Amino acid sequence: MKKHFITLCAALLTLSSCGIYTKYKPATTVPDNLFGTEVVADDSTRLGALPWQKLFTDPCLQQLIEKGLAQNTDYLAAGLRVEQAEATLLSAKLSYLPQLALAPQGTVSSFDTQKATQTYSLPVTASWQLDLFGGIRNAKQQSKALLAQSQDYRQAVRSQLISGIANTYYTLLMLDEQLAISQQSEQAWKESVASMKALMKAGLSNEAAVSQMEGTYYQVQSSVLDLKDQIKQVENSLAMLLAETPRSYTRSGNLTDAIASLPEELSIGVPVQLLSARPDVRSAERALEAAFYQTNAARSAFYPNITLSGSAGWTNSAGIYIINPGKFVASAVASLTQPLFAQGKLVGQLKIAKAQQEQAALSFQQALLNAGTEVNNALTACQTSREKSLLLEKQVSALETALKSTTLLMEHGTTTYLEVLTARQSLLSAQLSQVANRFSEVQSIITLYQALGGGSE
Repeated sequence: MKKHFITLCAALLTLSSCGIYTKYKPATTVPDNLFGTEVVADDSTRLGALPWQKLFTDPCLQQLIEKGLAQNTDYLAAGLRVEQAEATLLSAKLSYLPQLALAPQGTVSSFDTQKATQTYSLPVTASWQLDLFGGIRNAKQQSKALLAQSQDYRQAVRSQLISGIANTYYTLLMLDEQLAISQQSEQAWKESVASMKALMKAGLSNEAAVSQMEGTYYQVQSSVLDLKDQIKQVENSLAMLLAETPRSYTRSGNLTDAIASLPEELSIGVPVQLLSARPDVRSAERALEAAFYQTNAARSAFYPNITLSGSAGWTNSAGIYIINPGKFVASAVASLTQPLFAQGKLVGQLKIAKAQQEQAALSFQQALLNAGTEVNNALTACQTSREKSLLLEKQVSALETALKSTTLLMEHGTTTYLEVLTARQSLLSAQLSQVANRFSEVQSIITLYQALGGGSE
């Protein structure tokens, strides 16, 4: 007996080398130049650490975001996913406790028409699995990792929802400005058509000029209708995010005000902060951690299961005798199950777990690379938009001057309507591009905010 005990202790001491009791070590490093060689990272307060209320100060937008967090079905479903993971973890924790059950039994028997005999038993049974080889422990650690992953998933949905609502709202502001510019242009073209008709009646113009002006005027009218249709579609998209039926939404301010309220200096933090800030990166690492403990559990399946069980209660059955009143009876059993031959299932399960762990490691690495690329793209887009802003402002100013000049020259008969037509079309295109560029700048900052894990609870 002593020899067997020493053998068992020696086996327990070697468990750590078998990987059954090893703990997962969180990642603390990221690939070099994760954000790109041209991006300088620092450890100052990063954009992603700002509460969304401080980044998005528009009161109408804040109300929409609060409504989305309260009503969006994807976000609510993510919360239910967390509740399921919490229940699974609780079940894994309770696996350490013994199982108790009440199993009353009663029989009535008669042989050869003799008087029937009645027997009964009222036992309480108990069963307790000893976790000497880490099966229950690894299952609990895996459940912890899956719970953390579900929480990270909910955070990722939250961040995406906040950014999505903000993007949609600012898209409406962009379309509103473009619509206002197009309507002003529509009114200007209407006046130009009327002027050309008056000149034609006075013999100072011809039908070709009037027809050309009218054709462009109808084109602008068509673009106004297209913008109104786009506004309605974007409002419907916003209603979907807010889990509401289609409706119109109130807006305040404009893109210029939005740009003024956003941070001028964009601090992104050091790359290693993504490991703790960005929810999809955390989720990928939690998946790797869960796969790690799943591999440990697959290893522990090769070791014996030791179970203690017993029962206690009352019965009136004593073998071939019936005793009334019943007597108290108790029993205890210890069992050990050692797998010997399982048709290769245990080996196959371990190979599958190892492959899934390697796959999770690759997914985690790819999540980091994706995060770095998204940050770099957002920073580049913001920088490009800001550089284009000054150029577009100069372009619009130059085209406004050109339009005034060509209009005056045409009125004095030194130029043709085609030059005026070209100048007005170029100005409209530049004004629309200027608004679109403002939106691109706002959108890039929102994208960067999401890429840095912004919008946390």
